[in-house]
Amino acid sequence: MLRHSGTRRGFLKTVGFLSAGLATGNLTACVSGVGSRKPFTRPNFVFILVDDLGWRDVGCFGSSFYETPNIDRLGREAMRFTNAYAASPVCSPTRASIMTGKYPARMDTTDFFDAPQPGHGKNKNKPLQPAAYINRLPLEEVTIAEALRQADYSTFFAGKWHLGPSEEYWPKRQGFDVNKGGWSKGTPGRPGRYFVPYGNPRLEDGPEGEHLPDRLANETVKFIKANKEKPFLAYLSFYSVHVPLQSRADLEQKYTEKKNKLGLKAKWGKEGQRKVRLVQEHAVYAGMVDAMDKACGKVLDALRELALDDNTVVIFMSDNGGLSTSEGHPTSNLPLRAGKGWLYEGGIREPMMIKWPGVTKGGSVCSEPVISTDFYPTMLEMAGLEQMPQQHIDGVSLGPLLRGGKSLGRKAIYWHYPHYGNQGGFPGGAVRTGNYKLIANYTDDSIELYNLKDDIGEKNDLSEKMPKKAGKLKAMLEKWRKDVDAKMPTSNQLFGS
Repeated sequence: MLRHSGTRRGFLKTVGFLSAGLATGNLTACVSGVGSRKPFTRPNFVFILVDDLGWRDVGCFGSSFYETPNIDRLGREAMRFTNAYAASPVCSPTRASIMTGKYPARMDTTDFFDAPQPGHGKNKNKPLQPAAYINRLPLEEVTIAEALRQADYSTFFAGKWHLGPSEEYWPKRQGFDVNKGGWSKGTPGRPGRYFVPYGNPRLEDGPEGEHLPDRLANETVKFIKANKEKPFLAYLSFYSVHVPLQSRADLEQKYTEKKNKLGLKAKWGKEGQRKVRLVQEHAVYAGMVDAMDKACGKVLDALRELALDDNTVVIFMSDNGGLSTSEGHPTSNLPLRAGKGWLYEGGIREPMMIKWPGVTKGGSVCSEPVISTDFYPTMLEMAGLEQMPQQHIDGVSLGPLLRGGKSLGRKAIYWHYPHYGNQGGFPGGAVRTGNYKLIANYTDDSIELYNLKDDIGEKNDLSEKMPKKAGKLKAMLEKWRKDVDAKMPTSNQLFGS
C-alpha cells in the first residue's frame, strides 16, 4: 500500500481503465495501425535507460566503432527518434522527468542529486551562485510506476536510481514492487565498482567475477519470467556507461585490436576551456558499450523465448549526452557539439527508440522533436489508461507519431540548467521551436541562435543576423521560466574579491 498522503492516494484513484470493458479485457480497440480490430490486451513495458550514452554511441544511430548488434536489432523493430531529447544535460533531472512527466524546473530538481548547493566552496570563483535545487524526487509526485501499479501492473526496477538521498525516496517507496540496485548513488560503488563486490545495499553480491550490466539483465529476466502471466513494467536502468571507465578485459582487448586495425588515433578540439574528443576510439569505453548491448540482448531474447515479444512495448533512451569534455573524455558526439553537462546538442540529444508491437512500423524514423517528459502520457495511452494531465503536465503522448503521424502540434520544448556543470558547461536555458534553437547563457545574459536543420553542429550563431527570431525565442523562454517558477542563479558577491 502507498504510504503517501491522502491527497496523493486520492489522485491515484483517478488512474483507471478507459471503460469497465477494458478492466475485464473485453474492450475492442484498433491496435494494428492498419485498420484491423482485435480485443485490447494491456501491453507489458520494458524501459531501458542507459547512463551517459551519447546520441551516436550505438550502431543504428551512426557509430562505426562501437558494436551494438542487439540495440541495432531493436532499431529495426522499433521507431527511431532522431530529434529526441533528455530534459537535462545531467542525469537526475532527466530521470525525474521520466518518472513524473514534468520538466525539472517545475519541480526544482535541476541538478544531479549530490551536486553542491549555493554557497559551496566549489563555486566561490564563479560569477554566479547556482540556483538551489531539491535533491530528491518529491513523494507527492505520482510516478509512472505508481500509476501502472494502481492499474494492477507488477513493477520492477534494476540499476541506477539517483533520485533521493535516503531509503524513503528509493524505488520501493516510489511505485516499484522490486528494487535491484537502486539507491542514492549515481555510480557503481566501491570496492569492485562494475564487478563484485558491488558495495550496493540494494544488490547482494554475486559470484566472483560477476559483471554489473550482466547481473542487472539477469535480474530483469528473472522478474519477467516470474510475472509473464500479468502485465508488468520492467525498468532496466543501467549504471553503464557512466564513469568509472572499467571494462571487461576481453572486450577492452577486442576494441584495442579494432582501433589498431583501423588506424584510429585520438583527436581533440576545444569547447570553452575544455578539450573535447573528436573521434570514437576509446577501447575501454567501447567495451562498456558492448557489454551494455549484450545485457540488452539478454532481455530482448527472453521476451522472444517467453512469447511475450508481440505484447511488450520496449523503450530505449539515455539520460543525457555522451561524456566528451571531462572525466576521461571517453566518447565523441560529433556531428553534435559538446556533450554531457552542456546545453548544446551533444549534451541533450539522445538515441531513442520505441517498439510498440502491432502499432509502430519496425525500422521507421521520426524527426519530430520529443523529450523525456513525453514517456509518461505515452505509456498511459498504450496501457489504455486515463491521462493524468495534472501530473504529466509537461508531457505529450507520442501515440500519434507512433501510429505514423508527422507532428504533435507542440509549439516548443524547453531546458533550464542554472548550474555550472562538472563538464565545463555554463548556467543557462534553451528553447527549441521548429528547426530553431536558442540558448541563453545566464552568466553574461548572452544568447545564441541556431538552425538545427542546416547546422546540427551549432557552429553558426544566427542571433545577430536574425534578431527578431532570436528575440521571439528569448521571450518564449523567459515566459516559460515564469510559468514553471524556475529558480535562477544569483550574483556571487565574493567573485573577484
